[in-house]
Amino acid sequence: MARHASPLQSLLVDDRLDADVYPNEPMARHTTLRVGGPARFFVRVGSVSALSSIVALCVGESIPWTVVGRGSNLLVADAGFDGVVISLGRDFRAIQVNEEDCSIVAGGGALLSAVVQETFRRNWQGLEFAVGTPGTIGGAVAMNAGTRDEWMGSAVRSVTVMDGEGHLQKIPGSAITWGYRTSSVPGVVVECELQAAQCDPFYIRGKMEAALAKRQQSQPLGQKSCGSVFKNPEGATAAALIEACGLKGASRGGAQVSSMHANFIVNNGEATAEDMAGLMQEIQQKVRETHGIQLAPEVRFLGF
Repeated sequence: MARHASPLQSLLVDDRLDADVYPNEPMARHTTLRVGGPARFFVRVGSVSALSSIVALCVGESIPWTVVGRGSNLLVADAGFDGVVISLGRDFRAIQVNEEDCSIVAGGGALLSAVVQETFRRNWQGLEFAVGTPGTIGGAVAMNAGTRDEWMGSAVRSVTVMDGEGHLQKIPGSAITWGYRTSSVPGVVVECELQAAQCDPFYIRGKMEAALAKRQQSQPLGQKSCGSVFKNPEGATAAALIEACGLKGASRGGAQVSSMHANFIVNNGEATAEDMAGLMQEIQQKVRETHGIQLAPEVRFLGF
């Protein structure tokens, strides 16, 4: 059997590979929407060397691959993904704090919420806008999570990335182009250095509490969703445009436009990826016909 194994299969069954490998792993287990078919291989890597080996092999053998965080903005097709899904494990979840210059070095797999709490405990300013935001540091940096006024890129001192050949490169934050929900980060975010600043603790607490209260009052946090579905177009909000079309509460199969926030689509329990994608297309068509605006998805698609 081993004689007929592909290079990828041989690598993934090698005991020396620092990774947990799950063949035909249902991706519904790894997305906040709880929908999606199986990945050919789901691999949780524990070290940089394991990540480098897998990425280089996939690129060299032309095998589709991707890296996912907590799956908070991910929609996986019902048929799944015929490739390798990589999750950043053990070594990528470390968080190191430098008290002297108010900086934090966090692995790409570290939870954004954990990093925000580190700044909160030390009365450091710079990441209050991210309180309550799900996902990992790697995903938040790659997509420049935040609003039009406050975003991850403003706090990034440097980003260490891995390219398609498995090589590491450290890039100053100033050399990266940061845009609304986008960045020019070239590759997998392995580590990120964030810069904060000492601040009045009452100011930080007040800002965080206000941000959390706003989320709780306006977003369906207790339901299965992928967060904001569409990016806000210039001069408007996607939620307002969708609601003006009378689509709040609209549904397709088990997918429904949230009655709390029109830019959220929730899984009512039996939704499929086809339900989700179909409802998104209906929303885009209606908004285009009514407002003349093409809404751009914020959610990532995998396997479509």
